[in-house]
Amino acid sequence: MAGAQSFEEYAADGALVLGGAAAILLQLADPVVARGVAAHSTFATDPMKRLRNTLSYVYAVGLGSQAQAALAARFVDRAHVGVEGAMDADHQLWVAATLYEVGRSVHERVHGPLAPGVADEVYAASARLGTTLQLPDGVWPESRAAFAEYWATTVAGLEVTDAARGVAKELLHSRAIPWFTRPAMPLVRALTAGLLPPSVRDAYGLPQHPRRYRAALGVARGLVRITPRGVRELPSRRLLARLG
Repeated sequence: MAGAQSFEEYAADGALVLGGAAAILLQLADPVVARGVAAHSTFATDPMKRLRNTLSYVYAVGLGSQAQAALAARFVDRAHVGVEGAMDADHQLWVAATLYEVGRSVHERVHGPLAPGVADEVYAASARLGTTLQLPDGVWPESRAAFAEYWATTVAGLEVTDAARGVAKELLHSRAIPWFTRPAMPLVRALTAGLLPPSVRDAYGLPQHPRRYRAALGVARGLVRITPRGVRELPSRRLLARLG
């Protein structure tokens, strides 16, 4: 399977959604984020709405026009009103970092490593996930090597609270998702556990099943292989169209 040849190809690939749950669990491992999500999120009652809103923002920032990115940012800011720490640079940096790192990891595991030039392009563009909100310019680590140091240091200091575990249970064992998506949840749970750093996975109490993870990854690769790129890019096109 050929990997992305540009940032646009990378960002539009719906296969990256496979890492969505892992990115959310990493975000929740920041106790401030976990408290805000537990108090204000609609995970329990409408998890698909949360997914659509997050993807709309990511696609708008990465692939949309300036007007679409600004509109999506206003939606996010409105949702963050009254949420403790939601506008703080440290927490916004962490959320943006999880979206970049998990997306990169999923692409690498499904398609193979990005070419160095494309990897640099993806990394630089990913800073906009934070700076389109309140993350100041210059806070995003200046290079991929600097990001790796930031990531390792931050992961080592994460704390999975009871609030985070409660939201994770709702996410991974949701009874509110559409019936036709439920058969895919065992695959999602296996991939999520395999994508998380071991310390975070253990803190959530997620079982480690290497064979199950390898089987799930094999299924994911097979599905991506037989799905035309145009079909994999449909979510990005449709969600951007909703933003006008």
